[in-house]
Amino acid sequence: MNNSELAQILIRAVEEADSSDRLLDAVQELAAAGIEEAVPTLIAALGYNNPGAAVAAVDGLIAIGEVAVPPLLQLIDDYNYGARAWAIRALAGIGDVRALDTLLEAAKTDFSLSVRRAAARGLGTLRWHQVAPEKLESIQTQVLEALLLISQDPEWVVRYAVVTSLETLAIAIAVTLPDQASRITNQLQQILDTDVDLGVRTRVKFAQEKIQQQHQEVFAPKRKLHETEVPHRGGGRR
Repeated sequence: MNNSELAQILIRAVEEADSSDRLLDAVQELAAAGIEEAVPTLIAALGYNNPGAAVAAVDGLIAIGEVAVPPLLQLIDDYNYGARAWAIRALAGIGDVRALDTLLEAAKTDFSLSVRRAAARGLGTLRWHQVAPEKLESIQTQVLEALLLISQDPEWVVRYAVVTSLETLAIAIAVTLPDQASRITNQLQQILDTDVDLGVRTRVKFAQEKIQQQHQEVFAPKRKLHETEVPHRGGGRR
């Protein structure tokens, strides 16, 4: 049996499910198969009144990856808010830069804290290799500005997600945009000093340790090489 035949069997099981439990089982099996043909059915499952099936569908779409992005972006304009919220979670998990505008808007303005959290987390998992080199700096700066703004979100779970994204962004730009990386470390310290939630402050400390570790791995070898170089003092032997 090839993938196409397997997909049709699993899709039919989803379409013919006659109870919530059977629907959940069918969607989980379809998602676990990781077959590209399953994308439309998994996206449809996002709109079912079955949170378990929606979670399974999100996991399946994330596993399938980039090919799921265009149809997910089309779903964002749908009037079904529930499906839209699940779609944003899937896009955040995939990390495709084509979803950047959607993630920025959701992280800043969505009324659901769970959607803002997912979008904020997604801004830290973007696949920067997809961005043209001439656009990379401006897009990373745009993401940074958004994260700095969202770090003031009233919900601690959103701020927690922002910290994780600031960590990954700081590591990504440590060499290419050192000034912007410094803004991140300063913001993390401010969050550590002022945030009322212990969980957020604890996550900041972890982020600071990871950023410091990465900084040492990148720059310490260069400093060591520089320190061991013997300066050339004049011509040859006398």
